[in-house]
Amino acid sequence: MNENIDPCEDFFEFACGGFLNKTIIPDDKTTISRFNEISDELQQKLRGLVDAEAAPNEPGFSQMVKNLYKSCMNTTKIKEQGLAPLKDILRQMGGWPVLEGNAWDPSGFDWTTNVYINRQLGYSLDYIFDFSVTTNIRNSSWRIIDIDQPPLGMPSRKYLLKGFNNSDVQAYYNYQISMAVLLGADRARAERELKESLEFEIEIANYSLPKEERRNASKLYNKMTIGELQAKVPEIPWLAYINNVLAPFFRVTAEEPVVVNVPDYVKNLGQLLNRTPKRVIANYMLWRATAASIAYLSEDARDIQLEYSRKLVGKETREPRWKECMGTISRSLSHAVGSMYARKFFKEDAKLAADSMVVFIRNEFEKILKTLDWMDPLTRERALAKAKAITPHIAYPPELLMDHKLAELYDGLVISDGELLENMRNLTIFGTDYSFKRLREKVNKKDWRNHGAAAVVNAYYSPLENSIQFPAGILQGTFFEADRPKYMNFGGIGYVIGHEITHGFDDTGRQFDANGDLKDWWEKETQNKFLKKAECIIHQYGNYSAPEVNLNLNGINTQGENIADNGGIKEAYFAYQEWVTRYGEEKSLPSLPYTPKQLFWLSAANVWCSKYRPETLKLRILTGAHSPARFRVNGPFSNVKEFAVDWNCPAGSKLNPSKRCSVW
Repeated sequence: MNENIDPCEDFFEFACGGFLNKTIIPDDKTTISRFNEISDELQQKLRGLVDAEAAPNEPGFSQMVKNLYKSCMNTTKIKEQGLAPLKDILRQMGGWPVLEGNAWDPSGFDWTTNVYINRQLGYSLDYIFDFSVTTNIRNSSWRIIDIDQPPLGMPSRKYLLKGFNNSDVQAYYNYQISMAVLLGADRARAERELKESLEFEIEIANYSLPKEERRNASKLYNKMTIGELQAKVPEIPWLAYINNVLAPFFRVTAEEPVVVNVPDYVKNLGQLLNRTPKRVIANYMLWRATAASIAYLSEDARDIQLEYSRKLVGKETREPRWKECMGTISRSLSHAVGSMYARKFFKEDAKLAADSMVVFIRNEFEKILKTLDWMDPLTRERALAKAKAITPHIAYPPELLMDHKLAELYDGLVISDGELLENMRNLTIFGTDYSFKRLREKVNKKDWRNHGAAAVVNAYYSPLENSIQFPAGILQGTFFEADRPKYMNFGGIGYVIGHEITHGFDDTGRQFDANGDLKDWWEKETQNKFLKKAECIIHQYGNYSAPEVNLNLNGINTQGENIADNGGIKEAYFAYQEWVTRYGEEKSLPSLPYTPKQLFWLSAANVWCSKYRPETLKLRILTGAHSPARFRVNGPFSNVKEFAVDWNCPAGSKLNPSKRCSVW
């Protein structure tokens, strides 16, 4: 805390000022927050389990985790192999033209064949466009093929749209040149050819739909047959392409339905591919495959990657190797790691206490729905039905502790303690196969596999399941302890629970009904009132600025999270008041001159205490869905009049404004 600050003017600084003043961001980090503090502790615990030698009767999933960790930690072998594993892969892909020089033959290249090779070798299919098998959002009991614009090589299209001469884009360009030269390219050739392939990627970015225009799910749901898509974009052999990537699981016909998220993107893409030389396309695709490999290679390649990261996020050094490896296995084998964590470290009383809090907070949200003055009776009835239908998933599913369930989940996956890059490619192939072979399988929204990542410090709302999830990893630390005052828990994890419930009714969540289907269940007049209220939030946050980087927040892209923050804190606050009504007033913390209500607000603010490097803050504002931490405290708290009452804030102070925004 920084008690020299007026809580009515800047509650974030009041609650987190001590943290901000004493925290120095280490060279290997871009941010320090409560989230990553707890995550670091969790990883340290897991390290002890993963580092241990495998027992003779150890389950296969646990052995896989240990093998992947060993292959990642074996820097001697990685150094010995050097760039050879990547060079071999690039050769199998037909050669990276910038390396091959005049020996590269364009007549042997077709970008679709390159995608099929990527599929076999364990690389992404999504460098030209994104191809996936996803839940059909209009009929969420079944899956459908989905075609979308691709993720790009930079964190957001906004970077690439600044043009080739922008300093961040130049850093990306130099990253490509340095890697190509390290692999044996002539520098002058690399500068020339990689400029052309980067300009190709910039064109892809230009054709992509901005995030601001991707919030309306109906706009992205453009269902058609493969045959109809072929007629619209004749430059791409859609049926052959789709059958090749779905092999060996399915063979589809031209009548197969697909969802094309951004039809204009694929139309423009077809024309772009037609007029772009094969060499340029190949240079782009093989650069993306190279970039995807670098983290698993020797230090000479990783040093080049670090130089690029330094420019984009301000990171000076890499994390200790063990931390990087723990991050890799936690992302890649999340269910196996979650099972190991739950068995060893999770306290069951935390689940029971969290279950009880969810009930209190859901009740408060339902009370809010019943008393809103802007909602008509029909929409209110549907909203209440949706709220009551939300399924909570707390800590982890019981199947996560069953060895045979994990054996079934990972059946067919091979992870050795040998080459790291090969292991990562095997994981990609396994994950792609797992997704594609479920095309004709009915969606089971209660499937334990969707809720098995227990060792995660995060929480989620799924619109397609209409469910909330709070993994075991977040039920600790600043967020939650079963034996501490309830005002701390309602302010901590309670705020997060309310936030996730409210996501079901933010600007995107509200587009889905109680069953998780994309369906307009709002009466027109009530919908217009909602949009007007959301607009208030958009303007409020869009007028916040971060002087450290001279940028205003993006009120449109952050509106979903901001609506969830505003609803979440209100629900948690009233849920705590209800708890007090039932069980009685709690004592304040000794030696602190604050009431239990004030301690609720302090606990809620403490969840978001964070410090960013300027580069990371800029990245967050340009690309993130969440507002920076300061505004996740001051923004929602200023919109709750009870805060001003509890802290005796004078009218007109920043946390007691004359005009407030309120959606829920």
